[in-house]
Order: sequence, then C-alpha cells, then structure tokens
Amino acid sequence: MNGVGAVRRWWRQAPVRDVVLALGVTAALLYGSYGEAHPSTTAYFQGGHHLPHTPAPALILVAVACLALIWRRRWPVAVLGVSVAAATIYTLLGYVNGAALVAPMAALYTVAAQTAVRQAVAYGLGTLVVLGSASIAVNPLGPFGGGVVILPFMIAVVVVAGIAVANRRAYVDSIRDRAEQDARRRLDEERLRIARELHDVVAHTMATINVQAGVAAHVLPASPEAAAESLQAIKTASKEGLRELRAILNVLRQADDADPTQPAPGTAQLEDLIAGARRSGLETTFTVTGQPVPLPAAVDLAAYRIIQESLTNTIRHAGPATAAVSLGYRRDELRIDVTDTGRGQPAIAGSDGGHGLAGMRERAAAVGGTVEAGPGPADGFRVAARLPLGGRLADPPGPVADPPPGPAAGAPAADPAAAAQEGNRS
Repeated sequence: MNGVGAVRRWWRQAPVRDVVLALGVTAALLYGSYGEAHPSTTAYFQGGHHLPHTPAPALILVAVACLALIWRRRWPVAVLGVSVAAATIYTLLGYVNGAALVAPMAALYTVAAQTAVRQAVAYGLGTLVVLGSASIAVNPLGPFGGGVVILPFMIAVVVVAGIAVANRRAYVDSIRDRAEQDARRRLDEERLRIARELHDVVAHTMATINVQAGVAAHVLPASPEAAAESLQAIKTASKEGLRELRAILNVLRQADDADPTQPAPGTAQLEDLIAGARRSGLETTFTVTGQPVPLPAAVDLAAYRIIQESLTNTIRHAGPATAAVSLGYRRDELRIDVTDTGRGQPAIAGSDGGHGLAGMRERAAAVGGTVEAGPGPADGFRVAARLPLGGRLADPPGPVADPPPGPAAGAPAADPAAAAQEGNRS
C-alpha cells in the first residue's frame, strides 16, 4: 500500500503526467479528425463541397492545439490562446472541426479551474464567439451543422466544471489552513501548559531547598542535628522535584506513545504536599469541608498547582509564619483558601517579577474559575480560588482590574506594604 501511495503522489506532482495526458489527447483527436476527413459517404456535405478529404499536413494544426496542453498548468491562458488559435485556423480552412474543438475545451477547463468566476465566464464567452463564428462562417456541414450546435453546451459544461473544481480546491485549502491554525494553537497551549508545570515544579522545589539550605547553614555550628534535618528535607524536596521533572520530560519524549501510567498531581496528593511544606519548616494545617466528589482532571490539577504555588510563595516570602489550607466542596464548585501569617518582604527595586500569581490566575481561567490574591483579613497573605465543577461558575464575579501603577490625582495613596506584598507574591 505504501508503494501505491508513493506512485499516486508522484503521479499527481510529476510534470510527466501532463505530457502523457497531452499525448493521449493528441492521438485520440488526430484519429477523430482523420475519421471526419475520410467519411464513408459525402452526402452530408452541402453545396458540393470540395473537401471530403482533409490533407494530412492540415492535421498539424490539430496536433498543435493538443500538444500545447502540456503547459496548461504553468501558462493556462497562453495555452488556451494557442489552442483556440490553432483550432480556429483549422476551421477557417474549411475542414470538419468536430474533434479539433475538444482541445480548446481542455485548455478552457484549466483556465476556469485556476481563475475567478468572472474571468472564467469571460474566457468561456470569448472562446464561444471565436470558435462559433469561425464554424458558422465556413462550416462544410452547413452554418449550424456538426459541432456548431453543441459548442455552447460544451463550453458551458467545461466552464461550470472548472468553477466547481476551483471552489472545491478553495474549500479544501480553507480546511487545511484551519487545521494548521488549530494545530499551532494547540501547540502554543501545550507549550504554555508545560511552562506552567515546569514553573510550579521548579519554583516549589527550589524555594524549599533555598529555605532549608539557609536554615542548615545558620544552625550547623550550634545544632548539627537540626542541620541534618534540614539537609534531609533538602534531599526529599530535590528527589520529589526530580521525579516530577522526569515525568514531564517523559511526556515530551514519548508524546506518540501510550499515555503515562503515573497519574497527574491532584487533590489526592495534597497530604503529601502539606507534609513537604511542614518538612520545609512551614507549619501548615489542612482542612476539608463538604462532601468530596471526583473532580474533572483539569480542575484537579489546577487545584493542586494553585495550592502548591501558594505554599511556595509563603515559604519564599512570608518569613517565619504558619499557613492554613482549606478545600471546600460545594454543589457546583470547588473553593480553595490558602492563608499565611507572614508579612512578606519589601520589593527590591529593579528586581524581576515572577509569574506565580499570573500562573494561578491562568490555571483557574483555563477551567472557568477565578483566583483572588492579596493581604489577608488581619495580616499575612491570602489566596482564594473558585473552580467550577461544571465548566463555569454559577455566579462569576465581575472582572477585577489590576491596580494602577500609581495613585490618581486627589486619591489617597495605596498601602505601600500591601502593594509590596502583592508584588512579591507574583
């Protein structure tokens, strides 16, 4: 089957195809023209016509009209002109032109299939006027005998067929372009998803390692046991991070293989995530309200990543603090609430901002949810997310505009500590 498909592709693309078809048409029309020139009876010639037999050299004009079709795809209009001119000269010499008219029809079909509708109709009418006038003027079978009567119908069928093929090609091209655009969009979405996964994994792991390394360096002279615990936490965090990175890389390397057997992170792994945060020195509580229900895969992953990123930000920016994670199952949505008791660190002028908060908002928006982040009711920082279980929130809040870069004229200045805290968490 592969060999047959290769031959078909070669036949569609190879220039030899047009040569073979043109030679076949030439042979058929020369035979037909010779048959018209040597009828079994001359009774149907009118007015005592002197040419019941067409001389052989005149058939060269039929051959020219046919052989020009070799270049019909490259220069369709020029080939139509040559073919019509040769057939017209053959007709004006007084020879029977029934078979000779087929060659211009093939050229006209190619023109109609490669031009706009108006141009195709114009070329069809021009061909009809030229060939029809020549046939009527010197037709040995009478003004309206032979091919003159069917010539308009031949041209109409050819033009309509060419227009139909052109429309079909345009339709196929539009489908192909749409498919390519969809493929590019899916590729961009997949790249963004992988970037989010890598950010979440690397940021969480490196934040834990950074904090524990600082603790180990600080307590090593006075308390080697505590330093050993921090090093063990570093080992555990790095091992977990490498495992997740390896899973992501395996998906990239084996995109065409069977689906991976290892499940994606979700709410089922939150206990392990909380335990890791505790090993990192962040005392964290975890509560679940409502009746847990199976979550859609995208919502499950988004919930895990939002909580993971929130705890990562707390470890990096909150300083000595505690955190509380709450997961609330409602009838049609999942509510996430992550709070800490830290104060954050002042923003460093000129430092690059991260993508944590933006990534959380994008993850929530991807499943139809929302994320609100800012200072907590009393102190610390709070991340609250709502993820719908049915595709969209029943009562989505209105859009929350980003804070302006500075206070408006006459308006009270924003709290600099809260602004710095929000900037750090991003």
